[in-house]
Amino acid sequence: MSVPILGVRGLSKHFGKVSALEDVTLDLFAGEVTALLGDNGAGKSTFVSLVSGVASPSVGEILVDGRSVRFDSPVTARDAGIATVFQNLSLVEDRSIAENLFLGCEPVRFGFILDRRRMAREAQAVLDRLKVNLPPVGTAVRYLSGGQRQAVAVARTILRGSRIVIMDEPTAALGVRETGKVLDLIRQLRAEGTAVLLVSHNMDNVFDVADRAVIFRLGRKVADLRIAETSKAEIVGLVVGSADAPRRGEAA
Repeated sequence: MSVPILGVRGLSKHFGKVSALEDVTLDLFAGEVTALLGDNGAGKSTFVSLVSGVASPSVGEILVDGRSVRFDSPVTARDAGIATVFQNLSLVEDRSIAENLFLGCEPVRFGFILDRRRMAREAQAVLDRLKVNLPPVGTAVRYLSGGQRQAVAVARTILRGSRIVIMDEPTAALGVRETGKVLDLIRQLRAEGTAVLLVSHNMDNVFDVADRAVIFRLGRKVADLRIAETSKAEIVGLVVGSADAPRRGEAA
């Protein structure tokens, strides 16, 4: 298999005597959707915070394209090509789709004039590339549905050159139709060669779009399975720690 686009080796996070994450080794590959599963308190959020630069590991190493990196903020993680789409999406309601895509990195002319034509042109180009059907890019975000807002948040990561996209419960508050649109977007990211880490409790979504399922329990990785070689029952057993769900795939 090719060099992982993102890898972690022995990653741990301790808060005093409390271990939130312990000795996790994991690889993400370009053009693959990896689902991260686990019960509340399993360590999923801690893992995401470490690889997205929100927090620093107590022990362990993060690698991008096989090179060891150290993130001191989400900005340095973003510069390395890692973007996280959190549940709150971080969109500004009263700004347009195009303005939200360029939030914090707006192009200007003559050093100080906002280049709105360029923003509109490039915003539409990235939405077309992702095959996303949205209202005109001058539309305020407040008029968008939940699924459309997810599309804007994901398009922003692509516009900024992200090669690794972490999606935190992207369908949690969506209906069936909107969920389908978000899953189509994830498939499109995979087709473009993006590595997607999908944090989800929704097993149907996982089996629809994921290639692998990584299961955390009590801060440790207990399995790394190919979706085609497992079942929902096995994954649920691993999540809850059932006695008849053996640990396997940890070295994958």
